[in-house]
Amino acid sequence: MPSSTRARRVGERIRQELAELLARQVSDPRLQGVTVTAVEVDREFAYATAFVNALGDEARQEDILESLASARGFLRSSLAQRIPLRTFPRLRFRWDESFDQASAIEALLRQVREEDERGSGEAGH
Repeated sequence: MPSSTRARRVGERIRQELAELLARQVSDPRLQGVTVTAVEVDREFAYATAFVNALGDEARQEDILESLASARGFLRSSLAQRIPLRTFPRLRFRWDESFDQASAIEALLRQVREEDERGSGEAGH
């Protein structure tokens, strides 16, 4: 069984190559502006889960994931030609929620700071 370090290295290589394929060889207009944020490969190398996002375009999430699912075969065979592995993992695509979560946390922190500033301003009077 491959080590988790090798799985991380292969995941990073898949991320790089997948990003390049999406930018240069996939002609589906629904995939414009899609970013591959991470790829996790399981320890058996059976599955590679690619996390994607399109900043500011969360409304297109379903369209993007459907487009990626329909291009899965092309992407897998193209990646298999670029990355030498005995068997290439099956691709799965997930929406990367971390950007949305970071934005929500940022908004909450801003709100708390504003409330603190208003509260300290009122206390000073």
